[in-house]
Amino acid sequence: MASHVNTMKNMSCNVTIDEFRSQVYPVTYSIISILGFVGNGFVLCVLIRTYQEKTPFQIYMFNLAIADLLFVCTLPLRVVYYSNKGNWFFGDFLCRISSYAMYVNLYCSILFMTAMSFFRCIAIVFPIRNIQFISQKRAIMVCVGIWFFVTLTTSPFLLKNTQLSNENISKCFEPPRKQDARKLMILHYIALFVGFIFPFITIAICYTMILHKLLKNPMHKKAAARKKAIWMILIVTIVFLLSFTPYHVQRTVHIHFMMREDTTCEKNLYMQKSVVITYSLAAFNCCFNPLLYYFSGGNFRRRLSTFRKVSTSSLHHRKMSSKMEEAANGNTMEHMDL
Repeated sequence: MASHVNTMKNMSCNVTIDEFRSQVYPVTYSIISILGFVGNGFVLCVLIRTYQEKTPFQIYMFNLAIADLLFVCTLPLRVVYYSNKGNWFFGDFLCRISSYAMYVNLYCSILFMTAMSFFRCIAIVFPIRNIQFISQKRAIMVCVGIWFFVTLTTSPFLLKNTQLSNENISKCFEPPRKQDARKLMILHYIALFVGFIFPFITIAICYTMILHKLLKNPMHKKAAARKKAIWMILIVTIVFLLSFTPYHVQRTVHIHFMMREDTTCEKNLYMQKSVVITYSLAAFNCCFNPLLYYFSGGNFRRRLSTFRKVSTSSLHHRKMSSKMEEAANGNTMEHMDL
């Protein structure tokens, strides 16, 4: 009898959280899809068209934009899913890929930001001693290493398949079952220390060294370089505080909460709602990343003007070619008339 009551409570909780998710997720994911696609797509377009001017920072931003776009492409599936009260129409494979893309984007973003912060710290604090340490080749090697490490270590999330609910509805992105909590805890703490705490400590040390250098010798760098460093510090700090930290804190609390036996329906509902909020904040990181390039990237406005010149020149070339073709066709017709 007691287990029947608990089952009924869990069912009512699931219905309630589905309603809350159907109100929050479609709106937030739609906003993230539009902002993330436009922002990262534009950055990627500028970087590709001005690729001959690439720097280590641009290489990191290029990979960061790709990671964001890959994740953004899966968000429309989530919008449809949650708009239909948690009914998945797209098959088991796309469910796995959509879950996997979230974690790949999350930890690639963290590690790419860490690499950018570390190399900019080297460039500002030790500019002469380690000039050869900051190179395009090294940046490419680091990016390849990050992609390989993240895609490999997050591969267990590919095992998270679709599930059938009591109403025979196909579900995806559902909370883990209580019997899987112990295995999930191991994966969580590995991801927490390697993918969040260690990068956070590294970034904090780098920014402390950068600020100390700039405050100690304010004339050490040009005003533009100082502004880039300060903007990078602000944006990365905001992304960590708003997106990454709440998500990892809540996930830690949630896993320990799942291990308890004295949970009630109300507590479970409250925890599930906090998952929705922090998960949405974590997804918003791909909207902040284009700001990192705009405010702290290398000569964004100059690259943008180069991009416009290339586009204008290309358009002018196409017009001239079109006119030459028309003239040639006109001469041919005249000869045919004669």
